[in-house]
Amino acid sequence: MEKTTKRPARIKFDGRILFLTEDTALIRRQLEAGAEMEYNESLPLMNNISTDEITPGWVCFYYDETLGEYVYVGMREGAVKKDEVKRGGFSVVVSGLSKGCGSSRETAPFAEKAAGIDLVIAKTIEKIYGQNSQNIGLLTSTDFGLIERIGRGEEIPLAEFTRGLDAISKDIVEYGGLFNYNKARLAGEASPPPLETKRRPMNIVEKIVARHAFVSAGRVGVEAVKPGDALFALTDVRFSHEYVTPMAESLFKQALGRDARVTEPESVYAFRDHLTFLGRVMPEEKRKMGLLDRANGLATTQASFTDEQGIRLYGGTEERGSEAICHNAVVEDIALPGQLVIGTDSHTCMAGVLGCFAFGVGSTDMANAWYTKDIRLKVPEVVRFVLRGEKRADVSAKDVMLKILSTDYMKQGKGIGQVLEFAGDGIKDWSIDERATLTNMAVEAGGFTGIIEPDEVTLRYLTRTRGLDAEEVRKGFLRSDEDAEYAAAFEIDLGEIRPMVATPGDPRNGVNISDLAEEVRINTAYGGSCTGGKMADMDMYAAVLKRAVERGRRVAPGVHLYLQFGSQKIKEYARARGYIELFEKAGAELIDPSCGACINAGPGASKSKDEVTVSAQNRNFPGRSGPGKVYLASPYVVAASAIAGRIVEPEEYLRERVEELVGA
Repeated sequence: MEKTTKRPARIKFDGRILFLTEDTALIRRQLEAGAEMEYNESLPLMNNISTDEITPGWVCFYYDETLGEYVYVGMREGAVKKDEVKRGGFSVVVSGLSKGCGSSRETAPFAEKAAGIDLVIAKTIEKIYGQNSQNIGLLTSTDFGLIERIGRGEEIPLAEFTRGLDAISKDIVEYGGLFNYNKARLAGEASPPPLETKRRPMNIVEKIVARHAFVSAGRVGVEAVKPGDALFALTDVRFSHEYVTPMAESLFKQALGRDARVTEPESVYAFRDHLTFLGRVMPEEKRKMGLLDRANGLATTQASFTDEQGIRLYGGTEERGSEAICHNAVVEDIALPGQLVIGTDSHTCMAGVLGCFAFGVGSTDMANAWYTKDIRLKVPEVVRFVLRGEKRADVSAKDVMLKILSTDYMKQGKGIGQVLEFAGDGIKDWSIDERATLTNMAVEAGGFTGIIEPDEVTLRYLTRTRGLDAEEVRKGFLRSDEDAEYAAAFEIDLGEIRPMVATPGDPRNGVNISDLAEEVRINTAYGGSCTGGKMADMDMYAAVLKRAVERGRRVAPGVHLYLQFGSQKIKEYARARGYIELFEKAGAELIDPSCGACINAGPGASKSKDEVTVSAQNRNFPGRSGPGKVYLASPYVVAASAIAGRIVEPEEYLRERVEELVGA
C-alpha cells in the first residue's frame, strides 16, 4: 500500500489577505478596487460571521467546487457578490469573534477553500466550523501575529497551526484532512494516543465518553477520561438530513468506492425535513437558476442512498409535510439515556435532554462514521448551570436560555466548545419539551452540546411515549459525581427572569422586553422549528390564544401568525386537545411539519429587509430566515405579540392563569 503523504513542514501563502470588517464599505474596496489593507489592532473586524452568511441556505443546494463561486454572498449588507472572492486572488481571510457560528454545514469552510482560501484567521473560531475546517484541510488560527509574517512573504511552519491541538487533530491537520488521516490510520501509519487517565471523579459527559471510548478492535470503554483527552468513540445513533446526506454520500463513495456499505445501518437514520416546503417560498429569480430542481434533487439522492443502504428514512411530501424534524424525532423515537448520538446538524444537541451525549458533526465526519461507526473527539470541558427557584407563569425555558446566552461568559466566547450541563431543583418539574429548549440552544453559545441528567421525568417520558421497559431504560442513567470538575459553574435564580427577546443578529443579544428602547411593530409571528414546535410549545400558544379568543380578539390586522408543528405526532397532539380549531379561530395560519422558516425554506420567512418577525426558533443570524429582522422570543411572547401587532410581554393573557396558580 502506498504511504499516505503529509503536508509540507512549511507553508507559504502567496495570495492576498481579505479583511472582513464591520464597515462593509471597506470590504467592498478590497473586492471592487483591489485595495490592499494593513492590519492594526484598532481595525474593527466583523464578529459573529455565521455559516448562514458564508453559504446561505440556497447555496447549500450545491455540494461541489461550485460552492467557491458563492462564498460570503449571504453576508450582511450584501457586502460580497458572486465570484468576487474567487476572482480576487485571496488566500487568507481575517475576521473577529465567533467565526463560523450557527449551523454545522460543512459547505461553509468548503466554499472558502474552493474560492482559494487556504487559511482562516479569527479572534475565536466556533467548534463545529473549526473541526469541519480541519477535516477538509482548511487551516485556521487565532494568532494575529501571522498576518504581518504572511504579508512579508514568510514561509510559516506547519507547527504554527497545530500548536495547542490534541494529538488526533494535530495529525489530521498534518495529513491535510480527515480522510487522508484515516487512510494512514487504517494502514497503521498513524494512531490515536493511548488513553492513560486514571480513575477520577467525572461528570456525566465524561462518563458517557469513557463508556464509548474505542480502545482497539473488540475493546470499547476505559476507566476514566479528562478534558483534553483525544480519542475515537463509538456512536449509538448516526443521522443526517437531505441538506447534507448527498454531500456525505459523495465523500463516502469517493473515499471507499461506489460499492461501499454503511456499517450497521440499523443505527443510522435520515430525514427529509429541511426543504419540504421550499417550493412555496422560493423566489422566481432562484427558480430561474434551477435551484428548486437542485434542492428537490437532494431529497431524491438521499432517498436513493437510504434505499440502497437499508437506512430508515423519515420521509415527507409537500402536501403533507415531513414525518418529523430530525431533532424532534430523535427525542420522540430514537435516542436513549447514556448513548452517544451524532447528527449532521448543529441542533443535534437537543437530544441531550434525555441524558445522552449528542452533538453535531459535518459531512466528512459523518461519511467516516458511516463506515467506522466511530467519531473523533477531544473530551470537552463542562460548564454547569444550576437553576434554582420557580419561574414566573409568563416565563418559559426560552426566556431562561436567552438570559444565559446574554451573559458576559457567553458573549465573550468562553462557552465555545464547552458542554452546558443544566441541573438544579428549578427544573425538576419541567417537562421534557421545556428542558429540550435548553439543550437545543446550547449550540447558540458556541457550545459543544447541552445535557441534563436523566431522572424520573425522563423515565416517565420514555416509558409512556415509547412503551419501553423502565429497568432497561434505567441502565443508561448516569449522574455527575458530586466532586466532578467543571470549567465554571453558575447559579440562576429563575424568579428573577422576565420575558425576553434576542434582538436581531445573534441569539446572544438577549434583553428584557420591558427594556426595549422603543416599540417594535411586527409583520410576522412565527411559532415553529425544532425549538418552538414541540407539544409544550403548542400548550403555550394555546394558553395565550384561548384568552385572546375569549375576549373577542384575533391576530392583529396586517400580521401573519404562523404555527408549525415539529412532527406529525405533535400535530396529532394539537388536534386531540382542540388546539387546531382554536388556532384557526384566532387567525393563525397552520403549517405541517418541516424546518421551514427557520432556514428560510417555508412560510414565515421574510421577503424584504423591512419586515420584522418575532420568532420562537433558535437563531436569528443575518439572512437566516430571509432578509428581514428577527427577534427571538418564547411561544408566549410570539402568540401575545401576534395579537398585539407589536412585541409585548404575555402577562395580559396569562394574568388569570397566574391568579389561578396563586389561588391554588
